[in-house]
Amino acid sequence: MSIIYVLIPIAMLFVLIAIGIFFWAVKSEQFDDLDRQSVSILFDDDVEPAPKAKDDESSPS
Repeated sequence: MSIIYVLIPIAMLFVLIAIGIFFWAVKSEQFDDLDRQSVSILFDDDVEPAPKAKDDESSPS
């Protein structure tokens, strides 16, 4: 029964730390643009398309 007197303050401390981290993340604008990262994986703008080979050069004669 005496362990509850230790566990309850530790649990409350963890909750306060989690709330503090959440409010820090909101204050530092971590949640402002949630859609950009989910869409950026679909579009790869850094890689340029490979040049197309001409039909005359690629077909054997």
